[in-house]
Amino acid sequence: MMSVNTALTIAGTDPSGGAGIQADLKTFQELESYGMSVITSVVAQNTTGVQAIHHIPLKMIEQQLDAVISDMPIHAVKTGMIASIEMMKLIAEKTPKTDAPYVMDPVMVATSGDTLMEANARNFLREQLLPLTALVTPNIPEAEFLIGEQIETVEDMMQAAALIVDTFGAGAALVKGGHMTGDAIDFLYDGNKIHTFSSERIDTKNTHGTGCTYSAAITAYLSKGFSLYDAVKKAKHFVTAAIANSFSLGSGHGPTNHWATRAEKVRL
Repeated sequence: MMSVNTALTIAGTDPSGGAGIQADLKTFQELESYGMSVITSVVAQNTTGVQAIHHIPLKMIEQQLDAVISDMPIHAVKTGMIASIEMMKLIAEKTPKTDAPYVMDPVMVATSGDTLMEANARNFLREQLLPLTALVTPNIPEAEFLIGEQIETVEDMMQAAALIVDTFGAGAALVKGGHMTGDAIDFLYDGNKIHTFSSERIDTKNTHGTGCTYSAAITAYLSKGFSLYDAVKKAKHFVTAAIANSFSLGSGHGPTNHWATRAEKVRL
């Protein structure tokens, strides 16, 4: 019988396909991890921004989680958009039952600038969900919220990654440098040391869903048994290729190319 690696995403939707659940499932598929999903919110959004949000009733989210957890093996799980404290409490109760590494993409604001999380939910995320994670993947604005300080330099980024782990109890933290200038540098603190992942910054406005894609790629690699360091290294390559070969679709921030690395697989 064929062995199958699986990954579960718990997040909101993006009908334009570039972010959220849709981006996660595309990424899982490209990286050959069987993708599963629990929808927390239905979001009307596209490359220009968010038009409307409908939160799924809590009971239905619970029923989705129970349906998957009771029946399917789960080798890694990630969360994206979790809008309310009630959703977070439910995920905090259910996620440990999967006994799988948990990757948190602390989605608070969309690429377009639209707020995706209730203000009072942010503190709960920091205080109650972070300690459950194997990895949290904040961009700089998200990391600033988590530590309560401004981040202006690469030294600040490294310090933030360490604080998120040592002070708030995350298993590891990957602070992403997409909002900086110069090369795109991310810092991973695993509780013992800082690891640096760098790539050339790509001059494009087509960055819709990059955070979702990056964290989903890490989740997929973890589901396949890679170490955290190797999962981040491989995911960094995946998302960089996706941005470098992004699509000029829509009239705003276009989506990344989730199949950009296929040519490399063919060559190999």
